[in-house]
Amino acid sequence: MKSQVVLIILRMVAWIPLGIARPLGSLTGRAIRWFNLRSYRVAKINLALCYPTLNSDEVETLSRERMAQLGQAFFETPKLWRKNDQWLDSKIVAVDGQEHLQAALANDRGTILLIPHQGNWEVIGLWVGKQTSMTSLYEPPKMAALENWVKSARQRTGATLVPTNVRGVAALLKALRRGETTAILPDQQPPPSSGDFSPIFGVPAQTMTLVHNLIQKSGSQVLSCAALRVPGGWHLHFLPVVDAIYSDNQQVSLDALNHEVENIVALAPSQYQWEYKRFRARPEGFPKIYPNGC
Repeated sequence: MKSQVVLIILRMVAWIPLGIARPLGSLTGRAIRWFNLRSYRVAKINLALCYPTLNSDEVETLSRERMAQLGQAFFETPKLWRKNDQWLDSKIVAVDGQEHLQAALANDRGTILLIPHQGNWEVIGLWVGKQTSMTSLYEPPKMAALENWVKSARQRTGATLVPTNVRGVAALLKALRRGETTAILPDQQPPPSSGDFSPIFGVPAQTMTLVHNLIQKSGSQVLSCAALRVPGGWHLHFLPVVDAIYSDNQQVSLDALNHEVENIVALAPSQYQWEYKRFRARPEGFPKIYPNGC
């Protein structure tokens, strides 16, 4: 029943014009701060940890900006799921680095797109999916009622969604060997068996080894990218990565992967998903970051 109510609300939100949805999202972000919800508390912890040179007032300001961006993402994402490709194209205000994307798609080695949780990552998948055969890992939403809507939206451009298990990873590798494109969210905490610690913003973080393994087995090239929220729509960025990400040394490659996430975050720090508990896993002997109840 709860999931059905949420679905109805999201479908209603999807009809709100973007120019109204975003201000409503900012108000929602303000409510998150007023009620001191978990997202706000976690964001402040992460920002203070990752930007140690900021004073408490600066951390507070950036946390407030982040909550406004979080609210805007909530209001605009259902619209992305409802609208067609023509509408999305009309909302792409600018594209930086498109030459890097076109060069990557033109070769037959396959392309790995790194899409950190920055701006609105749904936009990248939908926009690039129109231009190339793309395979992405997919984990169904916790609310089952949302699955058909979310899945059909992500597949409408022809993208292939595969499960987040061994079969799914095998499908990614096969796609890359066919010269196709895969999209990966590189800043999620993996299971211990699928990751190792690497610093991001100077803080040890359990980091996925998936990208490193795919590179080594496929010889594919990598781009990092983001769709940043700007007036009127989104500004897309496609960035070449440092050579170290291709290293056969896993630790060197993981460090480079997190460096790429840092570069994307630097484009617009308030648009990064700071409310995610990125540092839940800690190296042995390190104190935990998040207090109980946070």
